[in-house]
Parts: sequence; structure tokens; C-alpha cells
Amino acid sequence: MPRQAPAVTVPEVPATPRSGLDRFFKISERGSSPVREIRGGLATFFAMAYIIVLNPIILGSATDKFGNHLSQPQLVTATVLVAAVMTVLMGLIGNMPLALAAGLGINAMVAFQIAPQTTWDEAMGLVVLEGVGLLILAATGLREAIMNAIPLVLKQAIGVGIGLFVTLVGLVSAGIVTRVPDKVNSTVPVALGAGGTLKGWPAVIFCFGLLLTFVLVVRKVPGAILIGMVASTVLAVIVHNAAGLDKAAWGLTAPEANGVVDTPDFGLIGDVDLFGAFGRVGFITASLLIFTLLLSNFFDGMGTIIGVSREAGLLDERGKVPGLGRILTVESVGAIAGGGASASSNTVFVESTAGVGEGARTGLANLVTGGLFALALLFTPLAKLVPAQAATPALVVVGALMMTQIKHIDWDDLTVAAPAFVTIALMPFTYSITTGIGAGFILYVVLRTAVGKAREIPLLLWIVSALFVVHFAIDPIEQVLGVK
Repeated sequence: MPRQAPAVTVPEVPATPRSGLDRFFKISERGSSPVREIRGGLATFFAMAYIIVLNPIILGSATDKFGNHLSQPQLVTATVLVAAVMTVLMGLIGNMPLALAAGLGINAMVAFQIAPQTTWDEAMGLVVLEGVGLLILAATGLREAIMNAIPLVLKQAIGVGIGLFVTLVGLVSAGIVTRVPDKVNSTVPVALGAGGTLKGWPAVIFCFGLLLTFVLVVRKVPGAILIGMVASTVLAVIVHNAAGLDKAAWGLTAPEANGVVDTPDFGLIGDVDLFGAFGRVGFITASLLIFTLLLSNFFDGMGTIIGVSREAGLLDERGKVPGLGRILTVESVGAIAGGGASASSNTVFVESTAGVGEGARTGLANLVTGGLFALALLFTPLAKLVPAQAATPALVVVGALMMTQIKHIDWDDLTVAAPAFVTIALMPFTYSITTGIGAGFILYVVLRTAVGKAREIPLLLWIVSALFVVHFAIDPIEQVLGVK
């Protein structure tokens, strides 16, 4: 019997990037492809395109101390321009699929809490100063250190909480979940549709999109989320025209194009007064307003970055985000740019999860999303063609996918389970990522201390928890300081 030749072991040759684009964005390294990145960028844009309409409505509906309104066309231009620039910068510098736009909640704070005490340019000056504060924290590494000091269990809880939060955002935006009028002092805060039932064709479009997207996802169809959006939009256009529906039936955006091109108006860009608010409302009040803006922006952005990165599978074994310092720097600049353009502070958008669900893993997806925002400067009517009922099913589907992270939490140890639960529950129930994070931090510190494990708590977590106590108690503090 002939002797067999010894087996030859051929060393594995690492896959080499196929192009400069691949090397720059690390597309192959992160298990993605240009096609997936493009799909993800499209999905993210369509999921957050509502901000083109909503931010101008929120800021434009308020008046400053002297009764002045901001121009709607100018607000549209400012909103789209800053979102386009900052989303592209995040892609190029941060190399993460994290799109930026005017932060909801922060814009309402600027419109209804700050502007009535100041002029508009003074209010936006405070936003710029808040962004400068964020930039200093990012440049010194303090913000990154705080994020790295968060226990892994709370990072897991933040991901799950954001999953529930984006689900509620989707349901509310589509009109599937509505606020119950409190004329009869009802104890029920929300309800299904209008009066407890789903009515009208827009609800049908949402249900169609949700079912179709789930079916495509479970069958592992490439592009499932984007296909669901496109199919729902096409059906919405057909139904809208066939049934002769009124625009108001769809909410903010109806599936019809009022023209194709719109001329951008850059009149608000640079219209800002950095320090005027200090002279108008006093140093203490202005400082507290900046602190409130900073804390909200800091932890909304932090929670979203962690949640989206975890969903994309980009956290390392210690739960850290790759290139976090660069990401936080870009987001801080977004706050400055938003204030400087009178579009309000720009922050990372939780709707980025739609792109991640579509396969986005790198900053290339951001170039697609940012490019579409840039096109929207001229083609705003077309950008507003996709109704919320066609885009928001993606958020519900992504919310379901993010819920799977809950299995990693140790529910047998109440000292970590209770803070995790509070973090998860308060995000959707208070409609605030920051509130969920703050409450979870405080409870974690209290419970771990109660069982004699105070020394295991990082110093930065103690400091941040103390700041959150101040944040939640801001009203009595203002009363004590006599600034109300």
C-alpha cells in the first residue's frame, strides 16, 4: 500500500479589501457590503425624513419674548442643511451608521421654554454654548470616560429601552397610538387610534407595511425594511388618489408631491447671539437653561449611540463603541451647528436603527442619508412624499429586533435587574431616553450601595447620578435660588 503524502496545511489568507472605499469605511471588516450600506442609508433617510416637516412646525409655532416667529421656509432650509452636513461628517469622521438631525425634545425645550424668555437669536446662542460644552467634554475625553464607566448591564438595558422607545415613536407618528383627551380626567393616557379603534386608509397602510416587513424579515429577504417602505409608499399614493383623501388624514406628510423643486432660503444661517440671554434673564437662569440642554443632549445622544451600536453588533467585548471619541466630537459639533443655523441642537437620531436593521454597519450609509438630505434642499416636496404610515413600520420591526438584547440581563440579581427595568420602562413611558438613563443610574447606585458594593461603583457614575438628581429636582432648586 503506497504511503500517503502528509497533508499540507495552507495558511488562511486574510480577505483583502477590494477597493479604497472598502478600506476607508472597513466595509468587509464589519461584514457588510456597499449594497447593504446603500440600502441602510436609504432606510434611515426615509425613517427620519419627517424631521424636515416636524422641526419647522415645532420651532415655527412658538414665539419669542417679543412675539416674533421664525420663518417656515427658512426653518426647512436650516433643518435640512445641518442634517445633511452633520450626517455626512459623522460618516466620514466617525465611520458609524449614525445619522444626525434636529433633536426632538430639545427643539421643544428651545421653542416653548427658552424662546419665550429671550429673543430667538439669544435662545439659539444658548444652544451653541451648550454645544461648546459638549465639545469640551468630548475633547477632554470626559464624555467618553463617562460612557465607558457605565456598567454593561445598564448598556444592555439602554438598548432594550431604546427598542421600546422607537416602537412607541413609530406607533405615535403613524397615529396608531394616540393621546387621550383629558377633558373628563381619564386615567388612561393613550389609546388605539381614534377613540379606541383604527379608522381610515392611513391605518390600513401602516398595518400592511408592518405585516409585509415582518414577513420579509422572518424570510430573511435582503432589503426587507426598505422594500416594506417602498411598497407601502406606492400603495399609499394609489389609495390617496383613488379614495380622494384629504391631506390632513395622513398627519404631517401626505403621499403627494406639491411640485418637484423648492428654492432654499438660507436667511437664518448665522443669526445667533451668543451671550445676549445672560443679560436678559440673568446669569443663573441662563446657566441653568444651558445645563438642562446639555444634560438632555448628552444622554440622549449617548443612549442612542450605545443602542444603535449594540444593535449593529459593533460594541467590543467590554461594551465599548469603536472610535467613540470621534463620534462624540462630531455630535458635539452638530449641537453647535444646529444652534448656529437656528435649527436647534442636532443629535444622533434613533431612527438610525432602521438603517442598521437593513444591514448598515459603516459610515458609508451616512453618505447616502446625508446626500438625500442635501438633495432635499432642492427637492423638499419629493422628500415629503413618504407618509409616516409607510415609514414607521420599520421602527416597530427594529424595536422588536432590539428587544432580543433583554436576554443578556441577569434578572436574578435585583440590584442590577431593578435599575435595568426602570431604564427600559421609563424611556417609552416618559418619551425620553434621558429620563430612563438618569433614573436607572440613580437606582443602580442606591441599590449597589445598599448591599455593600459602593466601592465597585465607578466615581464618574457617582458624579453623573448626582447630576441627574439635580436634573430631576431642577424645579425646587430654581425656587430656592429665586430664579422662577
